[in-house]
Amino acid sequence: MLTTILWFIVVGAVVGALARLLVPGRNPIGILLTILVGIAGAVLGGVIADALGAGTLVAIVFALVIAAIGVVALTTLNSRGGSGRRTGRRSY
Repeated sequence: MLTTILWFIVVGAVVGALARLLVPGRNPIGILLTILVGIAGAVLGGVIADALGAGTLVAIVFALVIAAIGVVALTTLNSRGGSGRRTGRRSY
């Protein structure tokens, strides 16, 4: 079980790093947060797959998909100003 969780952490870190490299333009979140979201998504996907009784390959696919969705969602929300902070700029 520990080996599987370590694999999910590695998969999540790779997904987070790749997402950081593939998103065009200035990224609103740091690389560390991107990687951490990738890791959290991968572990969550692995736990869901394990709860469903899926095999290892399906668990890795779940981990990849949920990690990618998490990173994309966080990047998209932050790039649209979803954090609720005011930047001081006015748009006319």
